[in-house]
Amino acid sequence: MNSPPPFPRLTGSADVSVRPARAGDGEAIARVQAVTWRTAYRAVLPAAVLDAWDAAAATATWEAAVTAPPSAGHRVLVAVEREEVVGFAAVAPDDEPGVEELGPLLVEPRWGRRGHGSRLLAAVTDLASADGIGRLRTWLPESDGVSRHFFESAGWEPDGWARTLETGGAPLRELRWHVTLHEEDEER
Repeated sequence: MNSPPPFPRLTGSADVSVRPARAGDGEAIARVQAVTWRTAYRAVLPAAVLDAWDAAAATATWEAAVTAPPSAGHRVLVAVEREEVVGFAAVAPDDEPGVEELGPLLVEPRWGRRGHGSRLLAAVTDLASADGIGRLRTWLPESDGVSRHFFESAGWEPDGWARTLETGGAPLRELRWHVTLHEEDEER
């Protein structure tokens, strides 16, 4: 069995890292998602969605994503500081060959500004590149300037696609962002 490539460590500290999520991480991933949505996305997501959060269901969903992913291309990575899960990223194959979609990449706000998001994004990029993936895509809420700046600073850009999600409240408009991992893929 091939082992995945090592994840980049962007700091000299052994107290921070990125690793594949493992059985038992579902609760921590759901906690990071809930806390991040309730704080950083309070103005983006309807209060009804945030107030109706079902921690048990979210934990079960994330645990299944980690322990029984639909394919080898579905991955969940976690950012860890002193053995505590402080962030995560989820990746899935796209319908277009050679493309993967980055789902949520979230770092609990109290752990922000410590490089966890950058380490997660670098690990996602390294794994995709090692697998021969030529392009990564993600959807960002149009009003989320913090995420827009983060991805832009990492070389991502909008590709002109937009979608509107029904949330039970005001519709949520998202823009699709992308990054090319291999120059030869740009020529296709």
